[in-house]
Amino acid sequence: MVSNFRQQEILERARQEGKVTVDGLAEIYDVTVQTIRRDLSELAETGRLERVHGGAVIPSGVVNIVYGERQRLNEAGKKIIAAACAEMIPAGASVFMNIGTTTEAVAHQLIDHENLLVVTNNLNIANILAVNQSCRIILTGGDLRRADGGLVGGLTAEMVKQFKFDFAILGCSAIDEDGDLLDFDDQEVLVSRSAIQRSRKVIVVADQHKFQRKAPLTICSLSDVNTLVTDGSLPGELAQECHRWGTEVLGLTNLPLREERSPPL
Repeated sequence: MVSNFRQQEILERARQEGKVTVDGLAEIYDVTVQTIRRDLSELAETGRLERVHGGAVIPSGVVNIVYGERQRLNEAGKKIIAAACAEMIPAGASVFMNIGTTTEAVAHQLIDHENLLVVTNNLNIANILAVNQSCRIILTGGDLRRADGGLVGGLTAEMVKQFKFDFAILGCSAIDEDGDLLDFDDQEVLVSRSAIQRSRKVIVVADQHKFQRKAPLTICSLSDVNTLVTDGSLPGELAQECHRWGTEVLGLTNLPLREERSPPL
């Protein structure tokens, strides 16, 4: 249980921004760094935050962050990523889109695209694109994951294998420093791997906080990806590795920073 209003606000900031720092919070609340460290330690003890050097982050591990919190996490960054990704998709393209709040942000940006064929295992994406009258939407079969509207499992993967897509637009739970794309659900991993195999071009959309998180299962390497779209800088030597692999990186310095329209209600 959160013990005071400041801790509740700190927790909400962490959900929105992915990370909070001791120095930054001390300045915001005009308290000592010792007070903030105590707040973060108490939140970490309850499992709501995970302490890192200089601050804290939303915890990761073998269980994913709940869907509602993922929706609120770095909304502004996801809109920027989504706009850049959508510009890469021409009219008339066939596209696979998987489960994730960033891929859902991309769906909002595709509402005005004409004559798309979108295959998805994400009920939310299907509902978002339903207002696009020229977009043909195909939902895969599979087991419904009620927590986030995802369809997963072997049946889903087998249906994806029936198609040959122009683009696969994929999200993930984390990206390791060696360039591996990571996830929590082995059934979802099967689907993403099938989409990669059946797509002419693979685009990964991942906000900067995915580089700070961990997950136990590997989807693929960024060496298997054509383009990574993110709102941050790649850690360590990963940018050099992407260059060596031939993986295009659209990052913070080369993403279009522009005002986004609000998604339709």
